[in-house]
Amino acid sequence: MHQWLPQEIVEVLEAVWTNQEKGSSSAESVAADAKAEVTEGLLVECEREGYLTRLSGGGELRLTPVGRQIAEEVIRRHRLAERLVVDILGMTLEESEADACEFEHLLARGVTDAICTLLGHPRLCPHYHSIPKGECCRRAEDQVNALVTSADRLEIGEQARVAYLSARHFPRLQKLSSLGISLGVPIKVHQKFPSFVIQCDETQIALEAEIARDIYVWRH
Repeated sequence: MHQWLPQEIVEVLEAVWTNQEKGSSSAESVAADAKAEVTEGLLVECEREGYLTRLSGGGELRLTPVGRQIAEEVIRRHRLAERLVVDILGMTLEESEADACEFEHLLARGVTDAICTLLGHPRLCPHYHSIPKGECCRRAEDQVNALVTSADRLEIGEQARVAYLSARHFPRLQKLSSLGISLGVPIKVHQKFPSFVIQCDETQIALEAEIARDIYVWRH
């Protein structure tokens, strides 16, 4: 919906959303966070087009239902892009912000849902902010299991195939690779407590649950 909107309006709506998450969306805080120059004329235009309202006194900004729908889609794409560049491409949190902004503008709705499915419908971005749900997430919730999930969420005895390894911790990635845990390898969960034990080929491997969370698998 928002592709045809001027980018400065999209930036304002995104900044109002993120500031509302923090508990306050004053015109000053929105102006400080928006990646565009927030002028009085721009705010008036957003009001006139029905994207936001200003509370009495004009200090606090609120998204209208239409404005919220547009902002939600933008925020979802941005935070999924952050997960993509951190988890798959192995970039740092500092690098992810700039790259996610670039990806955000390139992702069409269908591609966004495909990335969300690949990542197992993550609920939080790398900065621990909520990722708004899409239709693909709601469809997955109607099923017994998500198609892709982290290994620590598998049940005892459940088999799966490695989809990808999180690249957030390179030494951990090297360790998993040295143990034979790599793309396409089948694994089976043997126990989850007191340690997490999986079978990879003919070898049983004990892992910390935190490390198991870095292994993403396709469920059979």
